Amino acid sequence: MSETKVWYITGASKGMGLALVKQLLAKGHKVAATSRAAAAFDAFKGNDHFLPLEVDLKRETSVAASVQQAVAQFGRVDVVINNAGYGLGGALEELSAAEIEENFQVNFFAVIRVVQQVLPYLRKQGAGHIINISSIAGFAPGMGWSMYCAAKFALSGLSDALANDLQPLGIRVTNVMPGWFRTNFAKADSIAYSEHKMEEYAYLREYHEKMNSMDGKQLGDPDKVADVFVALVNSAQPPADLFLGSDAFKRAEARIAQLQQQMADWKERSFSTDFGN
Repeated sequence: MSETKVWYITGASKGMGLALVKQLLAKGHKVAATSRAAAAFDAFKGNDHFLPLEVDLKRETSVAASVQQAVAQFGRVDVVINNAGYGLGGALEELSAAEIEENFQVNFFAVIRVVQQVLPYLRKQGAGHIINISSIAGFAPGMGWSMYCAAKFALSGLSDALANDLQPLGIRVTNVMPGWFRTNFAKADSIAYSEHKMEEYAYLREYHEKMNSMDGKQLGDPDKVADVFVALVNSAQPPADLFLGSDAFKRAEARIAQLQQQMADWKERSFSTDFGN
C-alpha cells in the first residue's frame, strides 16, 4: 500500500472517530467517514479528500452502498476502522431483550456487516487492513457492564479469528482494545443504562458513577491515536491484538497474571480429564 491511504471509518462524527478523521486528513490521507447523519460532517465541506457518508449500520444495504461510494470516490479502500459503538450499563437481570439486541447490533453485528461488504474489494486488491475497535472491557471486564463486555469480547474473538483466516489473502486484522480516552464516551449520547433498575444490584451504580466522574480526566489523548494507526498499517508485522493506553496495558497485565495463576492452581484438574489419567 502507498504512503497515503484511503480510510473507511465508522462512527466518525464524534470521539475517537472524529479525532482520527481530523488527524488523518491533516496527514494527507483520504477518508470516507460514516455517521447516522451526514450533517455531522459539515465542518469538512469542500475537502476533496473527505467523503461524508450517511449510514445506518444496522442495515446491510446501507452499509453496502456506503462502501461502494467510497470505492467509487477514491478508487479503493486500504484501511477499515470499525469504531462505532456505545456502552450499556446494568446487570444482566435488569436488561431487556431489546436493550441487549440493540447493543449487539451496534457493537458487534454492524462490524460483521462492514467487513462482509468490504472484503470483496480487499480480496481483489490483495491487500488491506481491518482495525476493529474493541475495548479493554473485551479482555478484562469491569463491574456493571456485563452486556457491553460481552459484545466487546465477541468483537475481540471475531477479530482474532479473522486475523488468521484473512492473512493468506494479504489482508491484516488488528483487534484494538483501548482504555479510557478523553472523548465524549462517558456522556449520555455514548452511554445507555438499563431502564429497569433492581434494588438488589444497587451496588453496581457506584461503578457507573465512577465512570461518569472520570469524564474529562481520562489518561488517553484521542489526537495521538492516528499516529499509532498509521504506524500499525505500515508495519511489516502488525499485531493481531493491541492494547491502547497505559491504563489498558496495565489492566491487561493484571488480567494475564490472574489467568496464569488460575491455570497453575487448576493444572492438575485440567489434565485429569485426559484418557490414561
